[in-house]
Amino acid sequence: MGRFLDRGNADFARVRNSEYVDKSAMIQFINETLDTEYAFSCVSRCRRFGKSLAAKMLYAYYDRASDSRHLFEDLAIAKLPSYEQHLNKYPTIFVDMTRFTTDFRGNNDVVNIMQQTIKEEICDLYPDIKVKDSDNLMDTLFRVADGTGDRFIMIIDEWDAICREFDSVSGVMDKYVDWLRCMFKSDATSKVFLGVYMTGILPIKKYNTQSALNNFREYSMIDPDVLAPYFGFTEQEVVDLATKHNADIDALRMWYDGYKIGDEPSMYNPYSVMEAIRRKKCKSYWQTTGAYDMVVTYIQMNFEGLKDDIIRMLAGDSIDVNTTMFNNDMKVIECKDDVLTVLIHLGYLSYDEDAKTCRIPNKEVAEQFENAIRKTSWKEMIKVIENSKKLLEATLNGEEQVVAAAIDMAHDEQTSILTYNNENSLACVLAVAYIWAKEEYVIHREYASGKGFADLVMIPRKNVNKPALVIELKYNTAVDTAIDQILNRNYPEKIKEYTDNLLLVGISYDRETKQHICKIERA
Repeated sequence: MGRFLDRGNADFARVRNSEYVDKSAMIQFINETLDTEYAFSCVSRCRRFGKSLAAKMLYAYYDRASDSRHLFEDLAIAKLPSYEQHLNKYPTIFVDMTRFTTDFRGNNDVVNIMQQTIKEEICDLYPDIKVKDSDNLMDTLFRVADGTGDRFIMIIDEWDAICREFDSVSGVMDKYVDWLRCMFKSDATSKVFLGVYMTGILPIKKYNTQSALNNFREYSMIDPDVLAPYFGFTEQEVVDLATKHNADIDALRMWYDGYKIGDEPSMYNPYSVMEAIRRKKCKSYWQTTGAYDMVVTYIQMNFEGLKDDIIRMLAGDSIDVNTTMFNNDMKVIECKDDVLTVLIHLGYLSYDEDAKTCRIPNKEVAEQFENAIRKTSWKEMIKVIENSKKLLEATLNGEEQVVAAAIDMAHDEQTSILTYNNENSLACVLAVAYIWAKEEYVIHREYASGKGFADLVMIPRKNVNKPALVIELKYNTAVDTAIDQILNRNYPEKIKEYTDNLLLVGISYDRETKQHICKIERA
C-alpha cells in the first residue's frame, strides 16, 4: 500500500465510523466531468468546512486498490446513475500539500523534493516501466500511461499551502506554479489524467490578471456554482442532526448559521455544528490560530472605510464589496475590497453573490471579530462595545437621560461613518450603539408591523428572561410622536407574545441643539 498511490480507503472508513452527514451526491457531479473539458476542478473553501473530508471520500471511491462498496452502499451516490461505472476503477494519486510544507518548511527546494518523492513511489509500483533519472514526475506518469494504458485521477488537498507558507522572494511560488502547469496544462495532460480534483482555501492564484491554470473549473466561497450544497451543512441537515441528538436548533442557528453560499440561503459551519452536538454545548469551536492572526493583521490595515465597515457589520449591516480585483494572494492586499474578499474566503464573512454584499454570519464569528478588535489599536471600537453593554442596561432600567446621553456619545464617536441628516442615519447609529444587545437579542431593522415598519425591534433570544424592545426613531420631531406611533401600530405575532414584557422606546434627535431625547414606557 502506497503513501500517494494505492493508499486504500482507511481514511474514509474512519469518517464513516464517526457521525457522518451524507455529501456523497457530489461524486455524481465529479463523475460527469471525467475525461471531458471540465475534468479539472478546484474547490476552495475555508478551514474546517469539509475540504479534506471530501477529498478522502473521493479517493476511497475511485481508488482501484480498495473495495469501498461497504462504505458507499447506504449513501446517496449508490442510488445515482454513475455509481457502478467508476467505483474503485482507477489508479488514484492523493497528495496532501500540508505534509510537504510542514516537513520541509523553509526549504526552497520543496517542489523538487515533492516531485522526487512521488516519482519514486510510482516507479516502485510500476517496476516494468523504464524511467530516466532526468524525468520529472509528469514524464514518469506519461511513461506509465503510454506503457500500460492506465490513466490517473489525481487529488491534491490544500493545493495552496505552498502559497500561504512561502514568500515570493524565495522563488518557491514560481517553481510551484510551473510544476502545476507542467502537470495539468501540457500536451500530455489529457493522456495522463482522467480527472483532477484540488482543494484549498483560495482559488487558483492569478499572474498578471491571467489564471495560472485557466483550464480548471473553480468553485469557491465567492462562486460555488452547483457545488454550493456541499460547502457546509444545510438547514435541513442541521435540523435532522438536532432532532436526532435532542439539540437546541435555535442555539445552533444563532451560533453557526448565516452563510449564504451560492443559491443556498442558509449554510452552517459543519465543524462547529458537530462539535456543539458532540459536546452538548454551543460556543466558538472554529477559531484556528493562523486564520485568526491574519484577521487581526487585515483589519488593522489603514484602508479608507475599512474600520467603519467592520463596525457596521458588527451592528448587523451588510456591506458592498467588489471581489473581482483580488489576485487570490493573501500576502498581496491592495485595498479595502481585498481585505473583505480574503475574509470571505477565510469564512469570517458571508457573501451574497446576488447583492454583491458581505456581512458577519453568526455569533461564533462575531465573537472572533470582537476578540480580534481587542488585539488591535482600535481603542475607540473597544469603547463602543463596552459602552453598548451599559446602554442596554440603562434602557432596560428605564433610565431615559442615561440612554439619551449614551446616544449623544455614540453620535459623536461615529460621525466618520454617518452623514447625520435623517432617520436612517439615526437608525445606523442606534444599531451600532446596541451592538452588545446581540448577545441576548435578535435585532431587526425596519421590522414589518401591521401599519408600516418599526425602526428597531429587539426580541429576546431563547432562555433570555428580559423584555422585548420596540424602538422608534424621530428626526426633528417630538419624542412623544415616536411613542404614539408605536402605540398606533399593529404588532406582528412575534412581538405580541411579549406584550406583558415589552418596552417602548422613543428616541428623537434635534438638529439645532444636536441633542437626543429619550422616552421609555412599558407597554
